[in-house]
This record gives sequence, structure tokens and C-alpha cells, in this order.
Amino acid sequence: MAILRILTIPDPVLKQISAPVEMISPQVVNLIKDMQETMTSSNFCVGIAAPQIGVLSRIIVVDVSLNPKPHRNNGLLVMINPQITYSSGKLKSREGCLSVPEFTGNVSRKDKITVEYLDISGKKQALNTSGFESIVIQHEIDHLDGIVFLDKVSSLKTDIFKRV
Repeated sequence: MAILRILTIPDPVLKQISAPVEMISPQVVNLIKDMQETMTSSNFCVGIAAPQIGVLSRIIVVDVSLNPKPHRNNGLLVMINPQITYSSGKLKSREGCLSVPEFTGNVSRKDKITVEYLDISGKKQALNTSGFESIVIQHEIDHLDGIVFLDKVSSLKTDIFKRV
């Protein structure tokens, strides 16, 4: 396993759409392990998407239990080809990102989602979640579509904050 370099804006890879994973090969499994190690090596990081490490594959890793504040969560989630199939409600929260290290921003997202995906063994899964975990999953899926949270803020003047 290895800690991988995180791409930061304005790297053009972060604006590209990722391709679906066709087969969960040993290389994909090793990539996921490297993503987990990279995520856990970064303070307060709760999610990472493959494009952030320069791989344009539809893979995210999320674990909101790594956040110091307690949140209802499902522990470590490895999601291959995730797709949101249901969403409802609204939440506005402050988001940060490894690929945007100097800023945080207020972003509106859905409160409740259902996401379908393949797990690391290739089994189809469906997860219903809400709150912080829902926000993190939506944030990471955005990376798979070439979207960073800065693209979702309402106002660059009032919703972006310098990280201290």
C-alpha cells in the first residue's frame, strides 16, 4: 500500500468525467487500498475519489467515522460505480476538500440519498443514508463527474472561506 499524491485545482484531471469500472481486478483492489491509506493519512479526511489521485475510474472511499465529531454512519464504504438513485431534503454545510486545500465553502446538497454501487467483491449494494454521510458521498461522486465543491457554491463572495 502507498500514500498517493493528491491532485489540486487547477489540475485539468479534476474536471474530467471518470469511466465506469468494468472489472474488479487485483489492480483495482490495490488502488482502493492505496486510496484508503491516502485518506486515513490526511487529518480529518473522510472521503476520497479516484480522480483526486489522477485515476479516472468511478471509485470512491468514504468513512465519516474518521471525523472527530460523532455522526451516524456506516463505517468504511468502498463504492465502485456509485449512482444516486433517490434523493430528498436539503442541507447546507461547510465543505472542504483535499483537492482545494486553501479554502472551504458553503454548499447545498440533498439530505437523504439512496446510492447503488458495487462493493470491493463486485456485489451490488444499495445504501440509504442522510446527513453528513450523505453530504460526503455526494461530494465524492461529484469528483467522478469532474465537479469540485467550488463549482457548487452560490456566491464566490459570501460562500468561500480561506482555511486557517
